[in-house]
Amino acid sequence: MQRAEDGGRVMTVYLDGSTAPPTTDGPADILALLGDRSTLARRPAFHIEQAAGKAEPAAYRRLRRDAFVHEQGLFTGHDLDERDADPRTLVLVAKDHTGTVVGGVRLGPVNDGPDIGWWAGGRLVVAPGARGPHGIGAALVRAACARAETEGVLRFDATVQARNEVLFGRLGWRPVRGTTVAGAPHVLMRWPIGRIAAQVATTKAALGPLLTALPAPAGYAGDDGAPVPGTDVIAACDAIVPSMVERDPEWAGWCSVLVNVNDLSAMGASPLGLLDAVGARDAAHAARILAGLARASQAYGVPVLGGHTQLGVPAALSVTALGRTDRPVPGGGGRPGHAVRLTADLGGSWRAGYRGRQWDSSTRRRTDELRAMTGAVAAARPAAAKDVSMAGIAGTLGMLAEASGCGAVLDVAAVPRPDAASAGDWFTCFPGFAMLTADARDAPPLPAGPATGAVCGELTDGQGVGLRWPDGEITEAVTSTVTGMGSA
Repeated sequence: MQRAEDGGRVMTVYLDGSTAPPTTDGPADILALLGDRSTLARRPAFHIEQAAGKAEPAAYRRLRRDAFVHEQGLFTGHDLDERDADPRTLVLVAKDHTGTVVGGVRLGPVNDGPDIGWWAGGRLVVAPGARGPHGIGAALVRAACARAETEGVLRFDATVQARNEVLFGRLGWRPVRGTTVAGAPHVLMRWPIGRIAAQVATTKAALGPLLTALPAPAGYAGDDGAPVPGTDVIAACDAIVPSMVERDPEWAGWCSVLVNVNDLSAMGASPLGLLDAVGARDAAHAARILAGLARASQAYGVPVLGGHTQLGVPAALSVTALGRTDRPVPGGGGRPGHAVRLTADLGGSWRAGYRGRQWDSSTRRRTDELRAMTGAVAAARPAAAKDVSMAGIAGTLGMLAEASGCGAVLDVAAVPRPDAASAGDWFTCFPGFAMLTADARDAPPLPAGPATGAVCGELTDGQGVGLRWPDGEITEAVTSTVTGMGSA
């Protein structure tokens, strides 16, 4: 493609030798600049984006009125409701090449209170002249699903007209039950969000088969630490992901202390000291790792007793922690009927560079606050405890339930959560301090200083983890066991 002058006019000459009409001084079409006529012919007939300004939402509402009031007669006068007035409701619109809105859909939180990760889509509409082979309706549905998951949604519903059930089914939606809206038959359908299940499968599902050659001590299968036989010593060991050690060595050093002290805490053990093993490409990189480790050691009041450092190797970091208790709290001590409690430090914010994945509260806490949190299990002595790991809240609850030989249900609205974190992110992130415990319903809460605690579920017969919503619906988060290591 070339640009040529013709009597003062700018002409476009395509790769096949043909020319396009003279251009004006307005913005050029990027496809016209980069391709030939066949490229232009293959471009989509529409694109989807979030409605902006006042004109695009108004155009979407006109399409709705034409379709649902005048064409279908479902409503009288208008089809607006409280969801349209909710500032959290998003509108996605399909626009043709001229910028005309030819379709749209809305989505947003179902409840008026805090957004707990339960959203609904609705009012899907396509202009009469744009219906047919272009697939605008299906594209809008797919875009709404993607946007909902991006916003951290864990349950996404839609009440669709019965005649559209087949379309939604082809797109992967699952029917829940029939219902009636505006006197017409509808079907409540649900988009399956597998975020929690995928995280569990990635981080924990392979452990059972891998560890069959290394059986855990009786009563402590899958625990965060291990009692040293013949002593009151608890040993724990955690490694930090090498990519994190490479790109963020100070934070990796800090986290190597945090995760190990939390492991001791989950078993009700008081920390005695740490041993570190550091690998680094050079002395400067090792110094940054050790600086973070030393800062956390001082903050938690747990000394580094010794270790090993090797240079000229790929980044690596693991720490072993030693603690003491004569009555370890097992991760598998729960029973069906026990109440599940989450105690978490909601202070802080997302760690820079790890938004939605790692919550940093510990670097802002004083030593006395950190010790109060990490000593809470030892003080309360629940029947079972596990600190929330890389499997997230639901996945870690699944491990506690698996070790206890049962299943679990989590009340989504009751889970303590920072305002800055979506439900999806909070349920799957690694928090600075978050402890899941199971005990009798009248058991006292953990005395965890600045952390927030609440009963938010219970252990049940069966296996896996379900999410219970304010309307009583239970959606599957973990469908079976998490690690395959079995009960303790």
